[in-house]
Amino acid sequence: MAIDTVLLLFLLTLPTISTSSPTTPPSHFHDFNVEETIAGTKILTPSQTPKQPDHYSHDDTRNLENGKWKAKLLHRDKIISTTSSSSFHEYRTRFIARMKRDVKRATSLIRRINNNNTGYYSSKVEDAFGFGSEVVSGTDEGSGEYFVRIGLGSPPTYQYMVIDSGSDIVWVQCQPCNQCYNQSDPLFDPANSTSYIGVSCAEAVCDYLDNAGCHEGRCGYEVSYGDGSFTQGTLALETVTFGRTVVRDTAIGCGHWNQGMFVGAAGLLGLGGGPMSFVGQLGGQTGGAFGYCLVSRGGTESSFGSLEFGRDAMPVGAAWVPLIKNPMFSSFYYVGLSGLGVGGSRVPVSEDYFRITDIGDGGVVMDTGTAVTRLPTVVYNAFRDAFIAQTTNLPRASGVSIFDTCYDLKGFVSVRVPTVSFYFVGGPILTLPAKNYLIPADEVGTFCFAFAPSPSRLSIIGNIQQEGIQVSIDVANGFVGFGPNVC
Repeated sequence: MAIDTVLLLFLLTLPTISTSSPTTPPSHFHDFNVEETIAGTKILTPSQTPKQPDHYSHDDTRNLENGKWKAKLLHRDKIISTTSSSSFHEYRTRFIARMKRDVKRATSLIRRINNNNTGYYSSKVEDAFGFGSEVVSGTDEGSGEYFVRIGLGSPPTYQYMVIDSGSDIVWVQCQPCNQCYNQSDPLFDPANSTSYIGVSCAEAVCDYLDNAGCHEGRCGYEVSYGDGSFTQGTLALETVTFGRTVVRDTAIGCGHWNQGMFVGAAGLLGLGGGPMSFVGQLGGQTGGAFGYCLVSRGGTESSFGSLEFGRDAMPVGAAWVPLIKNPMFSSFYYVGLSGLGVGGSRVPVSEDYFRITDIGDGGVVMDTGTAVTRLPTVVYNAFRDAFIAQTTNLPRASGVSIFDTCYDLKGFVSVRVPTVSFYFVGGPILTLPAKNYLIPADEVGTFCFAFAPSPSRLSIIGNIQQEGIQVSIDVANGFVGFGPNVC
């Protein structure tokens, strides 16, 4: 089969690409619905807000035909939070706060050095064929991350947790709390859980921590983030519940001193590639595979996202690209990006800008915690200029926050914009929907090109560019899949 035919078939499997027939070339422009996107910036009133249950019915939780756990999705942007101030109900305020948080997140990833720990700790899953839960956006909480609701302890206490593909620790704020930030749910109290077991300093799992300490015979943990956030407390083994799937003896941090920008969430579910992440602890029991679909910011009140674990979470028909290992940063999921495209034309930048150097610099990381995709400055400038050259018909607006390329689309119902594509090593091309690269900066029609320059060689594919696309990560076999379904 010819290479051109293979690429076209690949494009047709992705819902984010135009569904042209095999004899018709795919369109290099999208019709972008301005009016609908602006409507998506409006937050729901309390009476419109859907309530997400802690417990799911048999039909909602498990898809027996596909042999995996499946949960509905919920868009967190449409929820009025009891913990956020009234100012966060204004879209522009939430947008600016999210971008400030994102600058700190991106900076922290660029500066971060992993400890190269290759150990493994196994937890025990009662139903290991596959399971999952709901993922919601935390934008209205003042956070750019996505939240998942899970149960901790026995009986389970349900909490919103930040999902983070670039972190390796699972932790939650705990009683007694010496220092805690505000969260939506009551603090987790280990005294009320019959399955809570403190980890002693002598246990092997304690050795997997970067900054392990010992206090009165108990293993202590400490995690600091680049934005100044931190959590500190004791390590424990605890039961984690997803829907009706129970994961026993999961190593979690019980945080008694916590500070940071995790507003609304009770803690963090680390999904990185290290041994202490939730994915690492599950290991062979789920085949080293998990998948997620991040719900769009502008979804309706019934919009949801998903997080699933197990080999059955790997979709049939997905387009697969290789994971690239970087020994210096084993927590991150690197992919082989070879170039960028605008309007069907490849941007003239060298593939060398996307490669990992011999000392571990550079490369392209997929990250759920970073909102905006970062590119080396030289690459970004060429990419941005190519987009501007094909949007001369659109009225420009002043830059907003980290964005230098914005448009005044007030009064437009829809506009025609060039496609934006990621070219991966080996041939696959992922073309994004327009809402994943032209995003609203306010409620009146200012839209910005959702990419930003990075002062380093590291590129980061952020969650805005991943929204609505089913992403599957097969850690064991070293692949990342895109599609074929959307959320």
